[in-house]
Amino acid sequence: MTEYTGGTIRIADDVVAIIAGLAATKVKGIASMSGGITEGLAKRVSGKNMTLGVDVEVGQVEAAIDLRVIVEYGVRIHDVCRTLQQEVKEAVENMTGLRVVEVNVKVEGVDLKDKMAVSKKEEEEQRVR
Repeated sequence: MTEYTGGTIRIADDVVAIIAGLAATKVKGIASMSGGITEGLAKRVSGKNMTLGVDVEVGQVEAAIDLRVIVEYGVRIHDVCRTLQQEVKEAVENMTGLRVVEVNVKVEGVDLKDKMAVSKKEEEEQRVR
């Protein structure tokens, strides 16, 4: 909450979570956000898919963000996660004016779709001609 002579401004946790989630999905190497089975079902029903895999704690002038992600197969996970932390921090700070004190990332899986598609295509090409 930021005070000024005309009143106060309070940014809802969901707003910060949406900003963080959108910024996260734009990072190269992030396949998707992860939300476990129960969270995924609850957010699908409630329409809050934009915050899937994002937990935030918003104070008066600071915010802390936890992200759960699925990375693409073949990427350098550490590098992708560092970029993710920086992009999310910048997006939230620029849009809200809050100071982001931490962005924690938990990698919960690896997306193998592209790898499996390449393997299947190679397998099909090697068939008798």
